[in-house]
Amino acid sequence: MTSAFAAEHLLFTPAVPHESAIATIFAFPNEYTVGITSLGYQIVWATLASRTDVQVSRLFTDVHEPLPPEPELVGFSFSWELDYVNILDLLERLEVPVRATARTDSHPLVFGGGPVLTANPEPLADFFDVILLGDGETLLEDFINAFQQVRHADRPTQLRHLAQIPGIYVPSLYEITYDPGGNLSAITAIAGIPAQVQRQTYRSHTLSASTVVTEKAAWESIFMVEVVRSCPEMCRFCLASYLTLPFRVASLEDSLIPAIDRGLKVTNRLGLLGASVTQHPEFETLLDHLNQPQYDDVRLSLASVRTNTVTEKLAQTLVKHQSRSITIAVESGSDRLRQIVNKKLTHEEIIQAAINTKAGGLSALKLYGMVGIPGETWDDLEQTVTMMRHLKKAAPGLRLTLGCSTFVPKAHTPFQWFGVSPEAEKRLKFLQKQLRPQGIEFRPESYNWSVIQALISRGDRRLSHLLEQVRHYGDTLGSYRRAFKELRGTLPELDFYVHADWSTNQILPWSHLQGTLPPATLVKHRDAAFAVPA
Repeated sequence: MTSAFAAEHLLFTPAVPHESAIATIFAFPNEYTVGITSLGYQIVWATLASRTDVQVSRLFTDVHEPLPPEPELVGFSFSWELDYVNILDLLERLEVPVRATARTDSHPLVFGGGPVLTANPEPLADFFDVILLGDGETLLEDFINAFQQVRHADRPTQLRHLAQIPGIYVPSLYEITYDPGGNLSAITAIAGIPAQVQRQTYRSHTLSASTVVTEKAAWESIFMVEVVRSCPEMCRFCLASYLTLPFRVASLEDSLIPAIDRGLKVTNRLGLLGASVTQHPEFETLLDHLNQPQYDDVRLSLASVRTNTVTEKLAQTLVKHQSRSITIAVESGSDRLRQIVNKKLTHEEIIQAAINTKAGGLSALKLYGMVGIPGETWDDLEQTVTMMRHLKKAAPGLRLTLGCSTFVPKAHTPFQWFGVSPEAEKRLKFLQKQLRPQGIEFRPESYNWSVIQALISRGDRRLSHLLEQVRHYGDTLGSYRRAFKELRGTLPELDFYVHADWSTNQILPWSHLQGTLPPATLVKHRDAAFAVPA
């Protein structure tokens, strides 16, 4: 238990909690090696540990620090849908009732945050007392300060007080009603509670960087620094772009370079994070900085980059810093489909990225694609196969990998109203059959996992009972289908959540939770997608 924590290099100084500090457990619902690699988890933990009025202990599924016998707060950083099972398991291990309605004044308040909960918390809402919507940098401080004000009050008083804070969502204070057909008909805040909860946005140009470096992390001994947040491209399916708007960049002189220099004192492995890191306006200057002799032994890892920013210089820099490949997201080989999703990218730019990758000395190019995009035809898939052939011809000897997912609708994006294509599994198999004989590595994401992901990303509160059932059966699609059969009559069919196209007029499970853009704007973006010529 202690060896994992003993191996850590802390890049901040934890505060010494005072005697009356809030006893807090902060959990990641997965193993330590996974959780400690999450930059979001690191930042929230360090924020809590830097306060003298909080005594925080970390909890993972396999290890934990000494835990307080009577915690006042139990928090979860939630990044991956299927980890919900571990949230319920950890609550039971702590002897905290799984459902918020079963908790009394003697139980801790259970709070959560992270991308899954910020996008659509409703399938999991009944398990949380409090959900933090948005960026944690300021929201977390607001939450702890507000809790201090009602720390010794009864539970209902605490929850009503917290619900007044922008970005703090208390699910039990919102009543959900359904019409006789099972459709959601109203979401109503109880008296005195805001009708809408607004996601909170951190607007500083000092972005996140690792607060701990450890050899026990899944990315061993890596120091991570956030170069940009959100993405200016705004692909119409993309949660990472729409949910985290506006696009922000870290200040090179005031934030990025000082953070990098601080991290490289304890490790020589650097990860540059962001949805589109090469679109930082001073990215070339950052490359020049990292190409100085004192950084020659630094191993550099880069998140996915925008295709038309793959230059020979970038490839050479990555080779110098022990990288062998670069990753780009192209979505499809069809120019028409790329226009539908707002991927501002031409066939020629994709070809040039491959040429530059090879010319710069990298040995591999990884591409991300997608099947089941709304409006997709079989001809679009043929064009993806043709594109991969062209890449192979344009850069002979370059190892090509196409990773391919199924389109999954995400809340607060223009494509939230579309369902998963029932044809998607066949389309993945088609691409595999066409590409593998040509020596192109094809890595399809599980179609069944995409169905489960869509269920949770589009679900409403009725799914909490289903998730409790499935937890005991295992996280397979068959388990979900079995649970739907057992709960028939109490919630819509699986197809309603996963495959159905929804009307832009209907109330959505997250209609009371405001993203950065209002629904009317998302509808305009959706309509623009299908103004693309056939």
